[in-house]
Amino acid sequence: MQKTFIGPHLRRLRRDRGETQAQMARALGISTSYVNLLENNERSVSVPVLLKLFEVYGVDWRAIAEDDGATRLADLRAVLQDPLFEDARPDLPELRAALVHSPALVESFLALYRAFQAATDQLGSAEPGAEPLLAASPEAAVHDFFRRNRNHFPELEAAAEAFWDSPPPPDEIYSHTKRRLRDRLGIATRLVPVETLPDALRTFDEERGEILLSQALDHPNRVFQLIHIAGLVEQRALLDRLLARSGIQDAQGAARCRVELANYFAAAVLMPYGTFLEEARASKYDMDHIATRFGVSFEQACHRATTLQRDGAQGVPLFFLRIDKAGNVTKRFNSTSFHLAEHGGACPRLDVHTSFRTPGRIVPQFVEMPDRSQFFVFSRTVDRPTFARHTQDIRLAVAMGCAIEHAHEIGYAEGFRLGGAQMTPVGINCRICPRANCDQRAHHAAILARPVDARRRGATRYDA
Repeated sequence: MQKTFIGPHLRRLRRDRGETQAQMARALGISTSYVNLLENNERSVSVPVLLKLFEVYGVDWRAIAEDDGATRLADLRAVLQDPLFEDARPDLPELRAALVHSPALVESFLALYRAFQAATDQLGSAEPGAEPLLAASPEAAVHDFFRRNRNHFPELEAAAEAFWDSPPPPDEIYSHTKRRLRDRLGIATRLVPVETLPDALRTFDEERGEILLSQALDHPNRVFQLIHIAGLVEQRALLDRLLARSGIQDAQGAARCRVELANYFAAAVLMPYGTFLEEARASKYDMDHIATRFGVSFEQACHRATTLQRDGAQGVPLFFLRIDKAGNVTKRFNSTSFHLAEHGGACPRLDVHTSFRTPGRIVPQFVEMPDRSQFFVFSRTVDRPTFARHTQDIRLAVAMGCAIEHAHEIGYAEGFRLGGAQMTPVGINCRICPRANCDQRAHHAAILARPVDARRRGATRYDA
């Protein structure tokens, strides 16, 4: 049975209540020394104590037992790769100690660094007279919320498992979903020509009770869009609760988050957790096979694979990155310690960029981050809906990756000698990468302070 440590959460709860350790101990019916051991993560918490916390303080045990230490540790390690900290970079034991003893300070430090990043970006790109805004982008706020939850939402999984009274055969899901929307929710579905929705793939008029699906959508995406709408309507109360838990105040960010939560629900309906995990393990994460098995797209199967973080039934922790042909990051989800670029493009050394040269084929790669952490990454292009002749070839590329110790569980890594695989040195992106002599550097890192030597020309014009 997995041990549960709640030190930072318990200390925060006690301080918010203005109680001493002795007062909390009396309220919970345990010793003061046991409270002290719990707060310092020197003892795991028992189920009776968790239930007592709910009884006395009204705290949901799932919230207080939430283990986000690994995510916060990964965030800290990624931030501290910034060259700003090169002369005084804490080691791993110091970071772990900070998370245990000063979680609020860690949160404040991460918030301050995010504000610093935002200010740096604005100084580099703001137009004259533009009003500066230090708020995180909606996409960043959603990413952080999903990351805090390890990209896994048990409540949405449970709702998805209860969606069908009797699951229909895979080839009948579309018709069953249309009938369910009509009979239960009074929502009609119409498939319309591309000209009817020239700038959209799907619209939903809640007042009229009508969904319009563009013929530009292929069959898997038509099904996905219908279940997405069913989730928005049927699970409105659950989505509201999750949004309240997210802490996202910005209206645009909240709307973006609602869409992503509904997408999560739709994926969980189409790819049930237990069956999907079993198929992933059996096929060694063959995403083409999995997509065919569940009647979904390659991208949908990849996205679903990042959510397999159920306690006691975990899949390989994976990150998901999607880019366009210009290298812009258009979607990212993460259940690993790999830090994904938030602004602009990803590292040009990642082979996700070169996958555009071989459309539809898997491109495997072993990479090493500046902190020497190593990952196995596989990339492939995915096609987007085509509206007309002039919109052909609007492919995107997706990359999936896991820590090197999980590479043996991924079929795409077969044929490589994992112990001595050739590693490609990569970074988050050029803006904060400390690799000064990288021959792919696109611009000078924000805080690389090496003086320019006019007598020397390195691999790039930034290495001089």
